[in-house]
Amino acid sequence: MISHFQFSNKQRNGIFLLLLIIISLQCIYWFVDFSKDVVLDNNEELNAFRKELDSLRLVEIENRKPKIYPFNPNYITDYKGYTLGMSNNEIDRLHQFRATNKWVNSAKEFQNVTRVSDSLLAAISPYFKFPEWVTNPKPKSQGYSNVYSTATKPKTYAQKVDLNTATASQLKKVYGVGEKLSERIIKERNKFKNGFVADIELTEVWGLSPEVIERIKNDFTVKTPRAIKTFNVNTATRDELVTIPYVDYEIAHRIIETRTLRDGFISLEDLTKVEDFPTNKIEIIKLYLHL
Repeated sequence: MISHFQFSNKQRNGIFLLLLIIISLQCIYWFVDFSKDVVLDNNEELNAFRKELDSLRLVEIENRKPKIYPFNPNYITDYKGYTLGMSNNEIDRLHQFRATNKWVNSAKEFQNVTRVSDSLLAAISPYFKFPEWVTNPKPKSQGYSNVYSTATKPKTYAQKVDLNTATASQLKKVYGVGEKLSERIIKERNKFKNGFVADIELTEVWGLSPEVIERIKNDFTVKTPRAIKTFNVNTATRDELVTIPYVDYEIAHRIIETRTLRDGFISLEDLTKVEDFPTNKIEIIKLYLHL
């Protein structure tokens, strides 16, 4: 083993030089930073890139802003009013006005009721969308107004035509009922074998306004209603309730749940207290129920 560690002067100098080179390279590797920062020499290209980033950022900010779509101000909710910038007092004034069964029909009237500022009104009024009959009222013909004003005495039940046998030509005699509406009334009537159950089913005809329905009811009524099966609201099962229009399994379950908690319903109007009950269709649903 000793012979392996015996070196001449030249060999020792070579080994020392090798060690020195290795140590130097290690020091250079650890203490010298070889990374290079990329510097863009082209300032125009850099500015163009910055402008593109800024424009994309502005577009994203604009997209994140809540969008306002045309709406009828008569149906502003608390949340909608808050997003529009209205105060609680201004929203409450509108709700109190609507509670009296009155309607706002112009931006000026909206400001008079809510007392919003001119700046806020200028910002939100372009999105107001009132019904067509408010913005573009159709002038009534002189002949119709004279006839309609003289016909103040309502017809008796015997004088009215049976709605289940009325023809399209008879229905078109009612002001506001044209060819399309008369066809829709008959189509709705023919959905069932023996026609309508009651006059309230006219509300199922798309396009019939409440005013036109009242005019139809002045001359027509259901005299031969189709036979339907009715259920006792306090004893009906879920499978029986779901056979009623506009009552699905979820509503039926909640009716039974509310009925149990209240020890039965006192009147059919109590159904409006059921969670998520379709109150706008209660008159149709009541046709199939009794106490």
